[in-house]
Amino acid sequence: MAVARFPSVILDCPDPGRLARFYGGLLDWQISVDPDWAEIRADYGQCVCFQRVENYRPPAWPTQDVPQQSHLDLMVDDLDAAEAAVLDLGGTRADHQPGTTFRVFLDPAGHPFCCCIS
Repeated sequence: MAVARFPSVILDCPDPGRLARFYGGLLDWQISVDPDWAEIRADYGQCVCFQRVENYRPPAWPTQDVPQQSHLDLMVDDLDAAEAAVLDLGGTRADHQPGTTFRVFLDPAGHPFCCCIS
């Protein structure tokens, strides 16, 4: 029997509000921001949270000099439209692109994530 409904993902970062606005804008989820914590929430309850970490060091992808530790895959219908939204919201396209059915991006705090054709 499940004791929880939805898993949440929590990402460390230097500016929780900035990441909440970035991912909330990409996913069209509700955004809630406090000084050291922010979250985005889907209508069906799924939640991603962001916590402020002093002296935050972004992952060094694709190397593991500073490990990525985890990453998000966002399912999309159109890679070009997804890329335009990522760039418009302050993300960047990673230099290293290892596949053709997905694209790797960096969020404003440097976390790698992928937009994948669904």
